[in-house]
Amino acid sequence: MDLLHYLVFLPGDVLIIAHHLATLFVLLTCRYLVRHGAYALLVLLLLDEVTSLLHNVWILVGIWRDQSPTAAHVYDALSPPFYVLYTLVRGVAGPLFLLKMTAFYLSGQAVDVIPWWVRISWILIVSTGI
Repeated sequence: MDLLHYLVFLPGDVLIIAHHLATLFVLLTCRYLVRHGAYALLVLLLLDEVTSLLHNVWILVGIWRDQSPTAAHVYDALSPPFYVLYTLVRGVAGPLFLLKMTAFYLSGQAVDVIPWWVRISWILIVSTGI
């Protein structure tokens, strides 16, 4: 739904559209092409969702903070915990999981169920998305 929203209402936001297309590629190849790899994708989605709500609120109050003293107050109060959580999840946990995922996919343990080009594409997409 997010992708459709951006395509219709914000077609110039190429980075977000590319991000959603890449995510869609990974999800579709996992579910319909190889029918494997869901564990890694679910962990990555969990890591993403841990910060999403706080990130969305922080962005919105950041946009409104010049027009609203309440938004400015919320932004100021939210910024320190947001920076800490975002750094820990997206700067530490995400890259560590990517290393674990990469080591597994390059070890040959998934070679019988996930073709090399799918494994490499997932690694590249996730590494550019983190």
